[in-house]
Amino acid sequence: MFQELLATVRENISTVRSIIKTSDRLRDIGFGGDAITKHSFSTLLQDIPSLKEWRVYDHCSAITRLYAIYENFVENLISRWLGLLPGLFPRYSDLEERIRNTHQMGVGRLLLDLKKNRYEHLSPKEVVHGLFRGVTGEEEYELLSDAFLFHEQNFRRETLEKLLADAGIPNAWAWVDKHRAVNNFVEEIRGNQNTTEGELNELISYRNDAAHGALIDDFLGSNALLELCDFVDTLCQALAELVTYQAIECKKSIGQAREIGKITEWFKKHEAGVAKVEETTLSVGGSLFLVSKGSSCCQLATIKSIRIDDIPVEEVQTTTGMEVGLKFDVDARKDLLLYTVE
Repeated sequence: MFQELLATVRENISTVRSIIKTSDRLRDIGFGGDAITKHSFSTLLQDIPSLKEWRVYDHCSAITRLYAIYENFVENLISRWLGLLPGLFPRYSDLEERIRNTHQMGVGRLLLDLKKNRYEHLSPKEVVHGLFRGVTGEEEYELLSDAFLFHEQNFRRETLEKLLADAGIPNAWAWVDKHRAVNNFVEEIRGNQNTTEGELNELISYRNDAAHGALIDDFLGSNALLELCDFVDTLCQALAELVTYQAIECKKSIGQAREIGKITEWFKKHEAGVAKVEETTLSVGGSLFLVSKGSSCCQLATIKSIRIDDIPVEEVQTTTGMEVGLKFDVDARKDLLLYTVE
């Protein structure tokens, strides 16, 4: 549902990782004391910066880019979500009051700010068109994402929570804090010496210093920068799954999503398990959503294999209460719910 956005984030972060690693290797060449290697790279060494300056540059560029990836992802995620809402709530009046209030105040603010460079892509007609459709009910309305994305602050916890809640996605940080990938980062990488919020605040503090030209003495090394890549990756994953979960919850109410089973056993060694399912059709290559609000999980999974009474099959028409062996392309666990979504 939002996998394309997450894939773009991961591609961008992969580029940052590659640059960090490449710079680290070049520093080894430049400052390693190997005369033969230095001769081979004589052209490179003519303009090589000092070791500290190079590391400061890597620090600033990586931090600035990582924050931009995160902020851009959040804005795109909210925009995609807002694009879904007219299909989930056909009447503008069916939207939550907070969403409608945010939209209406945002439209008014946009009309006042239209001459600013950042809104040069909008015309007065485009700003009011979706709202006019909504309040008159004559045609399908639209929610202009610019009306929801006003913010003067960096995307710390409070700002992030407000932007998402104004768009109809409440309790965002509670979800993020419980997400398995985020928890794994805090526990395994940070050794529980920091919190998720603290990690985000540190990223933003580093970014502000880098962006505003402050003297950088406390620069991060390559390993620390790579760990921040991991953090931004996991944070974006958690947010993508949160919005996917909200979309599924909305789709359930209009019959576009259905719970069709639950994983009752999971064998981590074999990366496969047993699910008790309702009446449905399952096929190899088909997709399901693995969902648990309590543990902040909502991930798309492709079925790699199906077994009925330990016999492999390509497709099965199940009956209520039937047990099916399933293997997915992602890791799962006991008690996750299975959903089909239109």
